[in-house]
Amino acid sequence: MKFIGRLIFHVFTNAVALLVASYFVAGFSISGGLAALAIAAVILTAINTFIRPILKLLLGPLVILTFGLFTIVINALSLYLLDLWSPAITIQGYLPLLLGTLIVSVVNAALGLSAKWSSK
Repeated sequence: MKFIGRLIFHVFTNAVALLVASYFVAGFSISGGLAALAIAAVILTAINTFIRPILKLLLGPLVILTFGLFTIVINALSLYLLDLWSPAITIQGYLPLLLGTLIVSVVNAALGLSAKWSSK
């Protein structure tokens, strides 16, 4: 039950993060309304739950060598996979991908920390 609650929370935070990224980054857009946003958030949560840990394991030496900065590349790859698999998300170019990755990461981290602080 705790796993399902965390999964729902991650879907919500990913939806908020994608909305913020689409609002602030030109070239990063969401089409199709609220249902398409929810589906994209579910896909991103699935990518972050299943594929991202495998990438971090395989690319761990690069993460260590770059003192964790290569994690941004892994996050960008996750967002690129979302762009490929979700017709509602459109990312036009590498700069919107990088800016969208940074915004999604910061929003997810901020919402995750606020949830941890509010639960104490």
